[in-house]
Amino acid sequence: MCLGVPGKIIDIYHKNGLRMGMIDFTGVQRESCLEYVPDAEVGNYVLVHVGFALNVISDMEAKETLDLLYQITSSDQETDSNQIK
Repeated sequence: MCLGVPGKIIDIYHKNGLRMGMIDFTGVQRESCLEYVPDAEVGNYVLVHVGFALNVISDMEAKETLDLLYQITSSDQETDSNQIK
């Protein structure tokens, strides 16, 4: 199973001949390749998998996905704490 995580583009630049961007993942910033999303602009949300932005997504899609990921991690933490008892 692959996991794509939404992040917001905060900067776009070129590095070693590739279109790159600094992506904000709810406070954590990472560099990602933007070659697969040539129309992406600063302020857009993109779905990132292993350092590559694969799709531009809407603000609403990003929020819904982040909410689901939060729910998954919250339930995982509850499961982990229940196993400790």
